[in-house]
Amino acid sequence: MANRKTIIALMYDFDKTLCTKDMQEYGFISNMGMTSGKFWSETDELTKNEKMDAVLAYMYMMIKKSNQNEKSIHREDFVELGRNIEYFEGVETWFGRINEYGKAKNVTVEHYIISSGIKEIIEGSSIGREFKEIYACEFLYDHNGIAVWPKTAVNFTEKTQYLFRINKGVLDVTNNSDLNKYTPEDDRRVPFRNMIYIGDGFTDVPCMKLTKANGGHSIAVYAKRKRQTSLELLTANRVDFVAEANYSQGSELEKIVFSIIDSAAANEALIKLKSKK
Repeated sequence: MANRKTIIALMYDFDKTLCTKDMQEYGFISNMGMTSGKFWSETDELTKNEKMDAVLAYMYMMIKKSNQNEKSIHREDFVELGRNIEYFEGVETWFGRINEYGKAKNVTVEHYIISSGIKEIIEGSSIGREFKEIYACEFLYDHNGIAVWPKTAVNFTEKTQYLFRINKGVLDVTNNSDLNKYTPEDDRRVPFRNMIYIGDGFTDVPCMKLTKANGGHSIAVYAKRKRQTSLELLTANRVDFVAEANYSQGSELEKIVFSIIDSAAANEALIKLKSKK
């Protein structure tokens, strides 16, 4: 315990948390000859009519539209779409600044994505390399490399399992035996007290609430002049902080995360001193 490296895990939703809109809107939908409103309207209708999981519905709709338009989707097509992503202010320099601040406080900061978006698109983005692990939806590809079926679907409740994977250090999604073994909190790789979840809305509530309830911190971010949802989460005691999705140097969000790192570093130093007795 005394010699254990202190790790702080920052976990992010992606759509409307780091990037400004749903990632399908950065090229895929327009490539299918549709407007965003039309695509999501048809997806919502499918969800309601078939009583279908919303994530599976949008993944099915992506395959359906690609077949209808005779535009097969290959993995590299999704990766290429990632290059079109537009971020909130400061995102592309955020990770380096946070990492350096952590080093100055003698802690290691790790970044993770937990998203209902498409993993391949996130991997192709300019920030894809910043994450220790990306947990998101994936497609299964046939022998021709064409997307044919959802391989992994990450809905709002499914997201919570990845908190425990990060918490216990069981990052391999195929390793469920170690994930479900009992492990005392202080023996886990990243105790919940050193975990921070950043998301934008109600689909992030299970992760926000679980992180907060276990001693970590949750932050609801919002686009300019769109605070209502975030304030509702704060009022309902589902998050600790609310801030504009501005990741620039000196922003309110940066100040919050720096303060959490300060507190975590000091707390871990005290715990280590106590364990020497």
